[in-house]
Amino acid sequence: MKFTVECDCSPEEARRFLGLPDVSKANDVYVDNIAKAMQGVNNIEQLQGYIKQVAPMGEMGLKMFQQFMEQGGMGAFSGKKPKD
Repeated sequence: MKFTVECDCSPEEARRFLGLPDVSKANDVYVDNIAKAMQGVNNIEQLQGYIKQVAPMGEMGLKMFQQFMEQGGMGAFSGKKPKD
């Protein structure tokens, strides 16, 4: 049996309904710090170096994320239906 439920609510309402914490203040601080740090970036090499420093697990984490995204993309375009 399969049924679909559609819920029309704001992200804030969904967060409260699911009991998730409000991380908007932490997100604002994070985005502000990233924006300040990015102001000094003049070329792609500086950007890559900065990303390697702030990414979780450094360059290895970025490679793992890239592989994850590539595998997910291949699955999405393979035409195969996911198993229920």
